[in-house]
Amino acid sequence: MNYQIDNPNTNSMPDFDQVLVWSVLLLLSIGLVMVYSASIAIAEAQFGANNSGHYLIRHVIYLALGMLLGLAAFQVPVHLWQKYAIFLFLIGMLLLVLVLIPGIGREVNGSQRWISLYVVNLQPSEFMKLFMIIYAADYVVRKAAHLNSFYKGFLPFLVIIGAVGFLLLRQPDFGAAVVITALMIAILFLGGIHLKIFAGLLGLMAGGMFVLIYVANYRLDRIVGFMDPWADPLGKGYQLSHALIAFGRGEWLGVGLGGSIEKLFYLPEAHTDFLLAVLAEELGFVGVATVVILFAILVVRALAIGRQAAKLECHFAALVAQGIGLWIGMQALINMGVNMGVLPTKGLTLPLMSFGGSSITAVCFALAILMRIDWENRQRLRGASI
Repeated sequence: MNYQIDNPNTNSMPDFDQVLVWSVLLLLSIGLVMVYSASIAIAEAQFGANNSGHYLIRHVIYLALGMLLGLAAFQVPVHLWQKYAIFLFLIGMLLLVLVLIPGIGREVNGSQRWISLYVVNLQPSEFMKLFMIIYAADYVVRKAAHLNSFYKGFLPFLVIIGAVGFLLLRQPDFGAAVVITALMIAILFLGGIHLKIFAGLLGLMAGGMFVLIYVANYRLDRIVGFMDPWADPLGKGYQLSHALIAFGRGEWLGVGLGGSIEKLFYLPEAHTDFLLAVLAEELGFVGVATVVILFAILVVRALAIGRQAAKLECHFAALVAQGIGLWIGMQALINMGVNMGVLPTKGLTLPLMSFGGSSITAVCFALAILMRIDWENRQRLRGASI
């Protein structure tokens, strides 16, 4: 396709969104430093004093793998992602089924969410988030004429969400199920679904969450512990109370990089789910505010790229870009809320920063697709052929 827009400034326009790239690089850099700081004590305890950098080395390897996969993903034209959206969805579903099979799926802390690849562990739910964004964007574009029809547009999509949610809850991975369901509803809304159906979906989601929390004692315990962590600081409120202590100790400027006490076996999952609490203790309010601003910039740029694609009538690309931005923003918001005691404790990593191979790899992969969309937007604005 060939687009020409009469704008003398388009020829001097850079090939990529520099603000987006720098916000991503800064988040990755801060995450790298904080993963090392938060994991030194646990690495020494698990692997010996000479292996204090164990988690840092693995984090760097995962990050390098994510960048290599991202580089490959950037080479793929956006229309091919749309063409093979159904196959990505089916691959994701297959992985979600395989992870539940004894002997293939690996269980950690009572959850069977990983597939052992011997060298690394693959967490299918992290990649399923991206696959579902791509599939949902393709579905909305294909079914645009029937989107407000209950039987032709809405019902098939609801069945798909239910099937994915069922497999995730079998692991169980309640956090991923909530994120994916919310993303699907958001993409339907962005695609132009009727407000009544959208409101009904929100109500259905809220009702489903209430039932799932009520019927599972451990989820209910988390809600109770979240409401008043100090009522049982050595039991249900243990994690949250120590996260709040970390935030309190950090004050404005923190106790200094490497000076956290909470990471010394007081705060569980300090280098993964509760990395922000360690950052708050060591770098204070200023450090946390910097991270929040960088995530806000990333999300705003992703939504802007999607809006530009929509103006160029690339509706699939627009929905994918906005979906990726909402995914990263939503997961970051949930993780921050959990760390600050605003939301109940849930095992979701902080994108681009927390230790977690599948998480950081999947997000790097997704950001490469986002940058490809941005690159294609800029080529169209210049009037180049794609």
